[in-house]
Parts: sequence; structure tokens; C-alpha cells
Amino acid sequence: MRPPFSAEDFFGVFVAYNEAVWPAQVVLAALGGAAVVLAIVRPDWHGKAIGYILGGLWMWMGVVYHWVFFLEINPAARLFGALFVLEGALLAWAGLRVEGLSFRPAWDTFGWVGGVLIVYALIAYPLIAIAMGHTYPAQPTFGLPCPTTILTLGILLWARPRIPWPVLVVPILWAIVGATAVRYFGVVEDAMLPIAGILAGSLILWKNRSARETRGTARS
Repeated sequence: MRPPFSAEDFFGVFVAYNEAVWPAQVVLAALGGAAVVLAIVRPDWHGKAIGYILGGLWMWMGVVYHWVFFLEINPAARLFGALFVLEGALLAWAGLRVEGLSFRPAWDTFGWVGGVLIVYALIAYPLIAIAMGHTYPAQPTFGLPCPTTILTLGILLWARPRIPWPVLVVPILWAIVGATAVRYFGVVEDAMLPIAGILAGSLILWKNRSARETRGTARS
């Protein structure tokens, strides 16, 4: 289904957002990088700081991007914003409440795929955007939904022992919705969104199932 706005409107929202919130983009990117560093060097934090960072990023996107800017061209932004705020609360809750949850990369499929998604979100995404002519301020910067969703899915792949399934719902839904920008507006950098959603969602659900089976075997 074609979005109810033009490409000019779509990129115009990025311009309005980027000009209004500068230099928040730098702070948001630094927070994303900090979450990655914490996952590598401080896994003993049991996910609290990382959960708060990711939760804060999703609440920012829900309130600032969707409700303040995207709503100007798309009424569905009311719903999107609510879902993003809910996701932010779920991520913060996962860091705070889920016993034993921590984030750390490992030399396995989850670690490698997560690392690729993280590098893509923080480095490759903006470089591809520039190469495709999407230059600042008419550019989806980090802290906007698509690159931040890719980063989130990458970090969630580093979670141990497992991620509660409700935390996955909104990122995977956005991976589907956000990918429409590739088809209709030529945002080639968003082509990783559905790939990230499928890969990360499948791997995390598989990991969760394996963790449950292992726990059940140990109890028996």
C-alpha cells in the first residue's frame, strides 16, 4: 500500500526534524555507540544501562519524531508513536526486571549477525544514504526509526540468556512498515530493515526456544 504522502513530504520531515533538534543527533548516536561498548566491556551490568539507553531512544522516536514531526504528513504517526513509546517501556523493563539478562557478543551466529547489523546501523547506513544523494539535513540520521531499529535488533541478538518475545514485536513490525521507503522513495539504505527483522527475529526466537528447552531439561 502506497504511503499517503509524497517523497517531497517524506524528506521534508527529515529536514524539519534535523534542523529543529540539532545537535541531538550527535547525542543519540553517542548513546547508541555507548550501548554497544557497554555490551562488550561491561556485561556484568545485566542489561540495565543498555535497556535504559535503548528504551530512551525508542521513546524519543515515538514522542519527538512520530508525534511532533511525522504526524504532520501521516495520521498513522499517532499509532506509530504510541507503539514506539510502548517499545521504549518494554526495553527499559527488560533491562530492569528480567533476572539475569545481560548483553555481550559471542563468537557464534548471534554475535556475528548482531555485529553486522550494529555496524550497518552506525556506519554503513549513513554512508549509503550519502552515496544515494540523501545528504543532511534531508537524511534519516541515527535516532530516527529505521537505523535505530536495525541497531536495536543487532544488540538484542547479543542478549543472554533470552529476550522476552513482546520486546521483539514493534521492531519487527517497523522492519516491515519502514521498508516501504525503499520501494516508494528510493531509500536504499532501508533495504536492510526487512533483512534485519527476519534474521534477528528468527534467531532470537530460536535462541529463546533453545533456552527454554535447556532450562526444562535441567529441571527434569
